[in-house]
Amino acid sequence: MSEQATIKYIQAPLTAETIKDLHAGDVVRISGYIYTARDAAHKRLYEALGRGEKLPLDLKDNVIYYVGPTPAKPGEVVGSAGPTTSGRMDKYTPTMIEQGMRGMIGKGLRSQEVIDACAKYGAVYFVAVGGAAAVIAKSIKSETMIAYEDLGPEAIRRYEVKDFPAIVCIDAEGNDFYKVGIAKYSKE
Repeated sequence: MSEQATIKYIQAPLTAETIKDLHAGDVVRISGYIYTARDAAHKRLYEALGRGEKLPLDLKDNVIYYVGPTPAKPGEVVGSAGPTTSGRMDKYTPTMIEQGMRGMIGKGLRSQEVIDACAKYGAVYFVAVGGAAAVIAKSIKSETMIAYEDLGPEAIRRYEVKDFPAIVCIDAEGNDFYKVGIAKYSKE
């Protein structure tokens, strides 16, 4: 039962057309620009929206990577840059999706509210392999500080990525690979 996965090469920012062609379980390579943000940055973004303030980045069609990179060694763009647990952002994510965010990259399960927001607004959740931080870091070609520099590794950065490896976990129809993947292989 060794199926060879077809890799889909996609460009970020994401378009509605790209999103429609992605399905739970698809293996992707992302190139283009993505942004980083973790818990503390999400909290600030959420609170800024609550106060009616302009955000330091336009979320429309963009992808947020849940990462807190380690410092770069000489000659490298970033240090270790593996995904963090996505569930910590679940409180804020539906609001970010409503603002036009098209994609998220992290690891682990998401709440039903996040799944519902993906289906309602046309967004996807990608998983990156935890423990592959050094491999992932090689796909990051440049880094630009965007906001909240005082948060250190949790600041918002823009990464230029080339062939960033990920898997579509939740697609824009609300299909969750953690559920459909298990169901596929549990059938006798």
